[in-house]
Amino acid sequence: MGSIADPGELTQPSFDEFQRQTSLMTSCTLLWKELSDHFTSLEQDLQKKFKAVKAKLETLDTETKHSLLVLENRETTINNSIEIALGKVKGNKEIAINSQNDTVPEPEVDDSDGLLMKLKSFCVKMDSLGFWKFVVVRKKELDIMRTKMPVALGDCVDPARFVLEAISEVFPVDKREVKIKRVNDLGWACVLLLESLIPVMVDPILGSERMLVTPSVKERAKEIAETWKKSLEEMGGIENVKTPDVHTFLQHLVTFGIVKKEDVELYRKLVVGSAWRKQMPKLAVSLGLGDKMPDMIEELISRGQQVDAVHFTYEVGLVKKFPSVPLLKAFLKDAKKAATSILEDPNNSGRAAHLAAKKEQSALRAVIKCIEEYKLEAEFPPENLKKRCEQLEKVKNEKKRPAAVPASKRTRANNGGPMPPAKAGRSTNAYVSSFPAAPTFVRSPSHTQYPTGIPPYATPPAMYGHGSRSPPSNPYVYSPEAAPPVTAGSFLGAPMNYPAYGGYGNYMAPAYQQAYYR
Repeated sequence: MGSIADPGELTQPSFDEFQRQTSLMTSCTLLWKELSDHFTSLEQDLQKKFKAVKAKLETLDTETKHSLLVLENRETTINNSIEIALGKVKGNKEIAINSQNDTVPEPEVDDSDGLLMKLKSFCVKMDSLGFWKFVVVRKKELDIMRTKMPVALGDCVDPARFVLEAISEVFPVDKREVKIKRVNDLGWACVLLLESLIPVMVDPILGSERMLVTPSVKERAKEIAETWKKSLEEMGGIENVKTPDVHTFLQHLVTFGIVKKEDVELYRKLVVGSAWRKQMPKLAVSLGLGDKMPDMIEELISRGQQVDAVHFTYEVGLVKKFPSVPLLKAFLKDAKKAATSILEDPNNSGRAAHLAAKKEQSALRAVIKCIEEYKLEAEFPPENLKKRCEQLEKVKNEKKRPAAVPASKRTRANNGGPMPPAKAGRSTNAYVSSFPAAPTFVRSPSHTQYPTGIPPYATPPAMYGHGSRSPPSNPYVYSPEAAPPVTAGSFLGAPMNYPAYGGYGNYMAPAYQQAYYR
């Protein structure tokens, strides 16, 4: 009988093998679970992508059907629209012919009705030059003309051609040989006519979805735009072009629908350079710059134009990304720093308080207007700002008071002593000074009396009605002579909005003087 093996010799290898097998099974299980989770994740991703592609296809199919319906509607209505337009043109043509034969007394321009009749008389006769001369000398009547101009242009045989001929004297190139200082920049009149033309060119059936402009006129509008772009070099480049010219050019593109995708970067630079004009956000959207708005807003903030940035954020719905109140507070903080730097400037000891108060007050008014316009009173109560503005107004008024002028002294010819003032004998209380007159100090003309801060970015273009690039005395009237961007170096009020056609808003604040560029 053989010997029985020691149990320890058999158990140890078996237990080690069992542990090895157990570890292998665990590894296989974990690997299987990892692979299973991976393939499950891939399947879920594929399902999500499939659903997204399916949704896009459905959306594309819906948009395609809608586009086809729109095209079909445009095709079926174009004949009716043309008939209506031709009938109107024939009627205007007959009226124009009769007006040439009939002797009609010139209407008196003493009220809005007389102004409308006078504008119509030019439009009926297609007298674009006379129309232009009549408009440019009536800047004070812009509010009335803004409402009457579209009605008058409706009597033109070809309104689009009429407007292009009217503004051709100054746009795209100023052809005037003699320029009057006060009417040197007439961009306000160009924009007025281009804006007024929009409701006149809309389709009588489809409305603003289709603009009725002849191919020849549209081609002429494109040539004008190209001529203006070529003249940029003569103007000194984008940085030196005047804001009236920029505004006219951009409104010209929008009015005639000749925006080019390849020129989007040019449009962006022009809009940012004139962003202090309240209508620029809407023009930017019409120019196809909606996807570039976040970058444009960040650029404006970096340049110290926080108030302008707020207007852009509300136009494109980016208020959550760029909260308004922090921007306005940062703007006021920069304004306070600028005012402090003026007070500390030794070269302006005489007018430092007045200049500092003026700059801070300008910034306060711009912020108050912005708060009221966008209903931010709950987040940023303007009461303290208004009180501060009143305090600064008192400081300005005190500094404006003329200093007392000392009485002049005369010297006796016989002994060199002081002589009583003229007519001193008529008053028993006449005072005779025994001290010689104080010497008069004259500031050297080579020293500037006003601080010139270094702007944080390129100097903005000149304003309407100004030959220089210096800001106007009243920065809160957003008119064709409106001020350049409000920055830490020059805190002027933000410009007002203007009522354009086809969706342009009107943000005129009643507390400020009404002018064309709102």
